[in-house]
Amino acid sequence: MALVKLDATTSTNDFLKDLAANQTTENFTVVTAESQTDGRGQMGAKWVAESGKNLMMSVLVKDKLISVNQLFSLNVSVALAIAEEMERHDIPNLSIKWPNDIMSGNKKIGGILIENSFKPNGQIVSIIGIGLNINQTDFENLPKAGSLRSVSGREFDKEIIRDGIVEKIIRNVAFLAEHDDLLWQNYLLRLFKIGTPMPFQIKGKRFMGIITGVTRDGKLELKHDDDRIAHYAVKEIEMLY
Repeated sequence: MALVKLDATTSTNDFLKDLAANQTTENFTVVTAESQTDGRGQMGAKWVAESGKNLMMSVLVKDKLISVNQLFSLNVSVALAIAEEMERHDIPNLSIKWPNDIMSGNKKIGGILIENSFKPNGQIVSIIGIGLNINQTDFENLPKAGSLRSVSGREFDKEIIRDGIVEKIIRNVAFLAEHDDLLWQNYLLRLFKIGTPMPFQIKGKRFMGIITGVTRDGKLELKHDDDRIAHYAVKEIEMLY
């Protein structure tokens, strides 16, 4: 893989996007930064991380998706890659919180933001942004945040974790053409709170429900207390965990 290491940037996703737009860029090129001034999460949420202590990176994926119907399957393959690498390092109580947060117990230790562009020739180019809290221990005013160190009591080598994640992304993306059913099966097995009654909120109204799965287009499948099955898009519903 081609690797670009930065001390600081506004966003590794933006840097890699500009790089790919202005020069021939190898598939699975990786950009990392010790510090980001404008890191983003889902729907424009800020991703704030202490400089030098965490893994902030972006990975280029192109010519690998068969169609737009596989866009969320790419999320699935990346979330699984991170979870599998975390399992290799014995991080406890791992799960994937829909749509693509990495959890240890009830603590969020990482997140994914994938930005896709569509070329006139039908090519799909994806910039996979990954933020993973590694050795940070201070999460003031972020009670639901954690890191590998805070949940395990150990320090970690960011580069070893980076290389392990990228290796697993490459492997999982290769499965998308013929084996994405297996990826989805493994994703659902690791889905945060699946099958567990828990409170949710929509537009300020609270109710109980049970997560039963995720649809292929990335919507949360929820069983209401009247046995009705409904599907919800990102930011349409809030989990109260």
